[in-house]
Amino acid sequence: MNEELEHFDACRQVIRENIRVYEEKVKSGKKETEDLYAAVASGDVELYNQLIVSRDILTHTENMLRKNRAALNKPYFGRVDYTEEGSGIKESIYIGKNGVSKNKTEVLIVDWRAPVSAIYYENELGAGSYFVPDTGEIRVDLRLKRTFDISDGKLNGYYDNDTAATDELLVRYLSQNKDVVLGDIISTIQKEQNEIIRESPYCDVIVQGVAGSGKTTVAMHRISYILYNYEKKFRPSEFCIIGSNDMLLHYITSGLPELDVHDVRQKRMDLFFRELLELENQKELLKIFGKRPKETAKKGEQEAVKSRMEFILALEDWLAAQKAAFVPAEDIRDEKLGVILSGESIADTLKENPEYSVVQLQKLLNERIQKRIAFLMTEEESAEKKKAVKKRYRGYFQMEKGKSSIVLLYADFLQTRQCELPKPGEFSVYDLAALTLIWKRITAKSLVEEYGQVIIDEAQDFGESVYYVLKQVLFGCHYTIMGDVSQNINYDTGMNDWEELRKQVFCGERQHFHILAKSYRNTIEISEYAGRILQKASLGAYRITPVIRHGREVEFYRTGPGEAALSDQVRTVLNEVQARGYDTAAVICRDEAQAARVRRLLGMPESIEGGEAAFSKGVMVLPIQFTKGLEFDAVILYNPSQADYGENEAEAKLLYVAVTRALHELHVVYEKELSSLFDERATKT
Repeated sequence: MNEELEHFDACRQVIRENIRVYEEKVKSGKKETEDLYAAVASGDVELYNQLIVSRDILTHTENMLRKNRAALNKPYFGRVDYTEEGSGIKESIYIGKNGVSKNKTEVLIVDWRAPVSAIYYENELGAGSYFVPDTGEIRVDLRLKRTFDISDGKLNGYYDNDTAATDELLVRYLSQNKDVVLGDIISTIQKEQNEIIRESPYCDVIVQGVAGSGKTTVAMHRISYILYNYEKKFRPSEFCIIGSNDMLLHYITSGLPELDVHDVRQKRMDLFFRELLELENQKELLKIFGKRPKETAKKGEQEAVKSRMEFILALEDWLAAQKAAFVPAEDIRDEKLGVILSGESIADTLKENPEYSVVQLQKLLNERIQKRIAFLMTEEESAEKKKAVKKRYRGYFQMEKGKSSIVLLYADFLQTRQCELPKPGEFSVYDLAALTLIWKRITAKSLVEEYGQVIIDEAQDFGESVYYVLKQVLFGCHYTIMGDVSQNINYDTGMNDWEELRKQVFCGERQHFHILAKSYRNTIEISEYAGRILQKASLGAYRITPVIRHGREVEFYRTGPGEAALSDQVRTVLNEVQARGYDTAAVICRDEAQAARVRRLLGMPESIEGGEAAFSKGVMVLPIQFTKGLEFDAVILYNPSQADYGENEAEAKLLYVAVTRALHELHVVYEKELSSLFDERATKT
């Protein structure tokens, strides 16, 4: 312990000196950049390149200062001692949230994202290995793995164990409030989570994770890991996080700066398709969307049909027939020149360019026709004659007027399925996906290559057809898909299992499927109720394995009749929760109409339109649909009656989502008949 205390103090001293040096460099760098900017602004354009270099150096220095400041109170969380096989080199490294160097050549603390840090997360004592991108596997003999308990600049102790973080330390972190948990999560990443984080960025990853298993956290850390280790292969702007509502996206991305991730894009799924369609400024789309990008959430029998693979594959077959009509593989003959392009040649062109739309193919073939005419005509023929022949065949392949409207094409297809075209403003995410596929196959003028990594959270919210279209449209993109089919609240349109997606969309060798069964969010007391509801929600397909962490019993309150009595009880519970020091609490309602009434009764802002409000500390009153992916220190479940949550799979999934949002406390306030999805013991409390 004395040796570790000495090392700890020495590390902090180096960090303090780094901070002093970087503060001075930032100060002088700012002045230099300001002077150069003033000089360029006054007309000395020769200094422009120097200004850019100076600004880049300043940004790097500010980043190093930020990392050292962040490392001062908790420099590291782990240590591994090992011997490299083959070379026999012995190493002892300390691992922290932020990498820290003593000088240009001596690394003091290794960044958690570095390849060698995988030893700490994944290896047990003895023979093991870690993977280095572009190098391969490095085999090691691990002699020591140590986890440190550090808080507020003080080393409290350490644990030597075969696992990355002992249950004792992990439970201590999880028992704190939500903000502290997020801050310490890097030091408690578990082996099964780390394997997903460090998966190759060149494969598609699907993760089935129970509520509280860390899916969102793993996704955020995976982004950070890829950008750290593959910075020359992927830029932050190539990443896009996709979710079902704006609140979820804000919640996810608010934690990225802590992980040294900046400039990553985020999009709601419906807006992602909309923006793809608007790449080529199709004026007709404004009419169907309207000017304001409202969240599309149309329900109904037709949407259930459109969400499935059968529908989207039928559209593919229909589009293939359209493509054959627009670009027929038939000989193009001229009376004097003979065959300009053979049908066989056209067929080969189509086969060689499967990613090309009809418009791209027509442009390519028209160019080939012009070149063939130039080749076939003799040198003796006049330039005017050549020009006239070329003019006659210019635009040989072209779209007829009206046939290039993707909306009209969609209407034609829907007629074959005995479906009606939605009215303007009522296009669902599945309509947008279908329109995007039509655009891709028929009218797109270029490939979409701007995305390298797409991360989809709460992936079960969407049916398979959405993923099929994304896979077809985003050229060369790789996917990280995080979800829990037990939390599919869009029962008729979302995913209730992963099989179809894995068979039809992500079915190649570079598709990896992971299951996260352990829940780190809820206490044992909350998990017991969640587990029983889960049996109804997923028919036992995926079970929760909770971390052994005890807390308050789930508390039930039966009130007098009427919403005034319910809201009075809610207010009392909220006051008690806040008095116990919790920062985040949610009152979860069945739908937005009920939530709006409760907000009025509690004197809170009345509506959260389209889920656009940001996640915040304090008390939030939310419908279940906007709580997915979020977590709160305490949850009050508002009047979960038998009428709202019957004993069926669809409504069990809704209740499962609501119950599992609670980190520490769950309170159930109800008026008359409590849902039978809770057990009999609950109604007697």
